[in-house]
Amino acid sequence: MNDRRDLVATVVELLPNAVYRVELESRERVLAHAAGARVKDFVRVRPGDRVSVELSPHDPGRGRITKVLKD
Repeated sequence: MNDRRDLVATVVELLPNAVYRVELESRERVLAHAAGARVKDFVRVRPGDRVSVELSPHDPGRGRITKVLKD
């Protein structure tokens, strides 16, 4: 069962504990944390970066950053 919903978003704000507020293309804002290699490899995510976000099927207001997109 694969309920992944990868969406493109822009990082709006950095919050404590490696949490980010991101704005989806639909202008909705959600909280997201960095996933997998982003944490392990210390990939920096800054405000204004475009990222791919996977939303939680249980809480659509939360998600995780799966990829930093190149411009």
